Amino acid sequence: MGEYWIDGLVLLAYFAVIFAIGFSQRSKSGSVEGFALGDRQTPWWAVLASILAAEISAATFLGAPESGYVKNNWTYAQFAIGTLLARIIVSYLFIPVFYRHGVVSLYEFLGTRFGPVTRVVASATFLVTRVLAMGTRLYVSAIILVLAYGLWKGESVSNEEKFWIFAVALVFITAATAVYTAVGGIRAVIWTDFIQVGVLVAALGFTIWFLLREIPGGWETAMKQVKEPAFFNFAKPQEEGFGPWIRNVLTQDYTIWAAIIGSTFVTMATHGIDQDTVQRMLTAKNRRQSAFATILSGVVDFPVVGAFILIGVLLSAYYTALPDATLPVTGREVFPHFILTRMPHGMCGLVIAGLLATAMGSLSTALNALGTSFARDFVFPRVGEHNMDDARRVRILRWSTVLFAVFIIIVGLGTAWYMAHQPGAQIIPLVLGILGFTFGSLLGVFLVAVLTKTRGNDLGNVIAMSCGFLAVVVLSNPFGIQQIAGISEPFVLAFPWRVTLGTLVTVAIALCFATPAATVTESRLNEESGLPGDA
Repeated sequence: MGEYWIDGLVLLAYFAVIFAIGFSQRSKSGSVEGFALGDRQTPWWAVLASILAAEISAATFLGAPESGYVKNNWTYAQFAIGTLLARIIVSYLFIPVFYRHGVVSLYEFLGTRFGPVTRVVASATFLVTRVLAMGTRLYVSAIILVLAYGLWKGESVSNEEKFWIFAVALVFITAATAVYTAVGGIRAVIWTDFIQVGVLVAALGFTIWFLLREIPGGWETAMKQVKEPAFFNFAKPQEEGFGPWIRNVLTQDYTIWAAIIGSTFVTMATHGIDQDTVQRMLTAKNRRQSAFATILSGVVDFPVVGAFILIGVLLSAYYTALPDATLPVTGREVFPHFILTRMPHGMCGLVIAGLLATAMGSLSTALNALGTSFARDFVFPRVGEHNMDDARRVRILRWSTVLFAVFIIIVGLGTAWYMAHQPGAQIIPLVLGILGFTFGSLLGVFLVAVLTKTRGNDLGNVIAMSCGFLAVVVLSNPFGIQQIAGISEPFVLAFPWRVTLGTLVTVAIALCFATPAATVTESRLNEESGLPGDA
């Protein structure tokens, strides 16, 4: 244990920098605009870093290497195709509208376009979904602590011990992140994100270099480990015919069709109508800088995700050439095991800091977005925003942030218990699958709002969103719903297609309802008012 103090110093330095930056932004977060949007004065390159930090969670840090290690190929990286296409669509379809309307919570736009019911239902859908998704991914950052405890103990860790280690770690990480997020607002989130992305890139670069140096034969040996399809999976079935091919396309997770179509819809949802990510975009000085940062983040995303997957492939080659009797059975634990048992001290601390950076970066973003949406869409309208001064509004925003930190901890504890008792469950489908159940309905309503002027209303939108959700639930078949309904051969939709299905069903039904003439007129007046931020 003698040299572990070096890793401890690296981690202490990381936390010291993060907290110093977070608390330094308090004086600039004394208004709603300052707390939630940073007074729209953030440079594009900082917005870019924050978007990357928001979407690269601890689940990506361990889940993408898990995919590379288990599959020995880059089929998961196909998703980057759709994410770039979606960012281009978002930049030209949604961002200009949000800037024109001067929204703080995205769901204010739905209130203007359709009415208060759509706004409340959409915001509530976001709040519940984001808490569940964030809680499920948060536990991942504690996996390395479980392995470290097992190495120190010298024997396997029981399920109960795993749970308590997860519990203590996620409470600490969430509480620490909530403190600087609640104090410094969106500025603290963005500037700590910038530092965290730097730590992440350094950790990735060192890990790849170190693995290539340690693998006998280096790159040549590693590439022999790659299995077909190396990148593109066209989902070709063993049986002939159109029916088997369609079933293969819609029931496999990582295919080129899911990458081009499914991933595009997923990213349109996560980067176009999700307060979590879009709030970062709206801090830019104008919509052009926001669009530039958003599209460029899609370009940068490909090599970053590819690097994570490469680490998994290299780990597979490394342990094939140099077997380890203590290697964990579960794929998601292989990378943490390598960090703890093979990396030199100091560098081990850096990579662990990179893991914490991804967890805290995505968590701070979520907390700020959750607090902002809850306050703007539920608390301010009820209390009367115009009856409050800035100090009280910001106080509500800060306490809303703390409230959702508590909710995320509760979900995280439930996830930790489940994963401790279900070690075979994979990370990526778990996290992205939750978003898929509801985000298609949200995206569908926003598309109707932006692409039409006279279709959709409060009642119709609620019906449409409910139908979109139900369609996804039935075809995704959780808890064996199709078998319960008497279907002998269930058709289980792969998680990348859930948002697509939910969107199409929601749009189709919402278009059947007309927008009231008075609402159309009011929405048009708001559109033509020329609110600030449109330049």
